[in-house]
Amino acid sequence: MNLPNKLTVLRIILIPVFVVLLLVNIPYGDYLAAAIFITAALTDSLDGYLARRWKQVTRLGIILDPLADKLLITAALISLVELGRIPGWIAIVILGREFAVSGLRAVKAGDGIVIPASILGKLKTLTQVIAVLFIILENAYRSVTTLPVGRWAMYIAVLITIVSGVEYFYRFRTEFG
Repeated sequence: MNLPNKLTVLRIILIPVFVVLLLVNIPYGDYLAAAIFITAALTDSLDGYLARRWKQVTRLGIILDPLADKLLITAALISLVELGRIPGWIAIVILGREFAVSGLRAVKAGDGIVIPASILGKLKTLTQVIAVLFIILENAYRSVTTLPVGRWAMYIAVLITIVSGVEYFYRFRTEFG
């Protein structure tokens, strides 16, 4: 259990803490949830960076890292739907893409082929994290602007999520088919 894998496990442990802070009505709950969410999201970048830099990429990390990412986004989206902050169709589209791409990767992993994350896939993750943060912190910036920044950010995240999903299916068919 190296440090990159410990960071991934930490991300998984932070998920229920994030959900409780977001769903339970406590003072500063949204701010605390946002802080936990951004901490968990930052460990995603850090664990991968450290694993590659220190040449500590492990099978456990290869399996746990994308699982932790999907658990974090899934928990955030379901919680935001529960709170009525985003419509359910957004969660369905984003999570549907995640399951579909994970399925493609699993099929090829069975053949010993690893389909790496693309630039669009990384951009998808970044836009989802930003959109979730904007939605969580909506009340904090409402006094500054009445523009639906969180909603726009989420629509952009959905668009990039769809485009990156199409890209994975295209790559699957042409490069790995």
